[in-house]
Amino acid sequence: MIKNFEEVFEHLRSKQKKRLVAAWAVDDHTITAVSKAVQLGIVEGTLVGDKEKILDVCSKEGIDPALFTIIDNKVELKAIAQAVLMVREGQGDILMKGLCSTDKYMRGILNKEAGLLPPKAVLSHISVIENPNYHKLMIFGDMAVIPAPDFKQKVAITKYLVNTAHAFGIECPKVAAIAATEQMMETMPACIEAALLAKMGDRGQIPACTIDGPLALDVALNPEAAAIKKLKSTVAGDADCMLFPNIESANVFYKTNSQLCKNTRQAAIVAGATAPCVLSSRADSIDTKLNSIALAALTAK
Repeated sequence: MIKNFEEVFEHLRSKQKKRLVAAWAVDDHTITAVSKAVQLGIVEGTLVGDKEKILDVCSKEGIDPALFTIIDNKVELKAIAQAVLMVREGQGDILMKGLCSTDKYMRGILNKEAGLLPPKAVLSHISVIENPNYHKLMIFGDMAVIPAPDFKQKVAITKYLVNTAHAFGIECPKVAAIAATEQMMETMPACIEAALLAKMGDRGQIPACTIDGPLALDVALNPEAAAIKKLKSTVAGDADCMLFPNIESANVFYKTNSQLCKNTRQAAIVAGATAPCVLSSRADSIDTKLNSIALAALTAK
């Protein structure tokens, strides 16, 4: 089982390199992160964007442009479309967001004629956090794509969480369906849907995992809290994965870790497309973008 991002890099170095295509890759964070991934030996990198801007960044950051294949496209939307098409046509295994906004990036992925969306698929944002205050990686969603997932979407997100955990070598991941309380409150939809997910897990409808819910965040992550509350659960205090009830709760959890927890490392991708799509904020650190590339390479087919 992979327990941290350094182990992810080590694992990927022993595998065949994945081909990454970065859309509108004209900023220093994207170019630096891709250069580090290339130098670590985990991907081959293609940058699609204004070549003059890319070369200028490389010059300022001391990066050898020969590390990449550079495809000159001076129009942002056209560069995104070209990068998406390259992945669609099998010229890349991973798509990455550069300096473009999330809505433009997602429109390229969702394009019905030239995008990466399989029929009837649900796209979801999956995040992985390495926090020194928790004893293993935390895999959770959805903090950036689905604002208020309905039950069908929650089932899809849960399956993506489980698949991601499997990529980390966790054979039977423990999934916590998060709510405001671990008590069954019939007035709270998050509690009801968490209980339904747990029963689906019991019946094998969501295979290769153990699901429990509703679970409040404290009992999902802290065995002492679970003991104090006399909660009997194989997931409580040891969750590998967390399904949050809505985008607000997942987003706040992600940003609380990044802003207030020193030495926390993070990664995020869009799951459900025909290839993993790196989706990190334009303001995310180079380390987060590098970790996200590694997560995409780990989950790419």
